[in-house]
Parts: sequence; structure tokens; C-alpha cells
Amino acid sequence: MTLHVSDRIKVEDWELTESFTQSGGPGGQNVNKVATAVELRFEAARSPNLSPSVKRRLRRLAGRRWTQDGALILRVSDTRSQARNREIARSRLAALIEEALTPPKRRIPTKPTKASRRRRLDAKTRRGQLKAKRQAPGLEE
Repeated sequence: MTLHVSDRIKVEDWELTESFTQSGGPGGQNVNKVATAVELRFEAARSPNLSPSVKRRLRRLAGRRWTQDGALILRVSDTRSQARNREIARSRLAALIEEALTPPKRRIPTKPTKASRRRRLDAKTRRGQLKAKRQAPGLEE
């Protein structure tokens, strides 16, 4: 079951591995019997569909979910349904990859305006004069 992220990017089956475990939380007696939590492992470093720049951004976005061998691991145990947890994990993976597809905007360095510099210096001068008035008279050299 191929995961379609965008028109250009599709995640193949061999790149994804799903494992199921028991999840905590609500569920009554059922929670102790059924493995509903999903651990989705995406082999991002080996993926031929992602460019190196997208892989770098994905690694930064993934944070501690990125493993040493270049895999992205998502664990989902939001609902009692295993099928719904699978859907949630796949949609979260697609959202992460989609976010990594857009390059960050380049920051254009700006300088303070002449008026703002003048206001800053005037404020410093007024503050200095105020502090100078606090001194006891006759101490000036």
C-alpha cells in the first residue's frame, strides 16, 4: 500500500515497516488483549524518492524520532482501533514529509532606520540625565 505524499513523492511499501504493540490508556479489559498501538518505521535515509535537502530538513523536524541508522519512527496509540492508529501514523508521516518539502524562507537582514536609531539615542540621553539629577549636589568635579 503505497503512501502518496504529493504528486511527485510516493513512499513505497519496502520503505515502511509497521509493528503493533499493546497500548496503555482507555480501553477496559480489551487494552490488555489487543495490540492496537502502531509503530511505523520509515527508512528515510535509504529512500530514493527524497532529495538530500529534504532528508536533512526531515531529520531536523523529526528530532529524537530519527534513529542512528536513518529511520524515522512514529508511535501512535491515540485510539482503541488498530486500523485508525495506522491511518493516523501514515497521515502524520505524510505531513512531516510534506513540511520537509518546503524549503525555509531565506532571512533578509535589515538595518534599523535612522529615526529608530535617533529615538534610541534620545531615550538613552534622557535616562542618563534623569540619573544625573539623582546625585547629591556638590559632588561634581
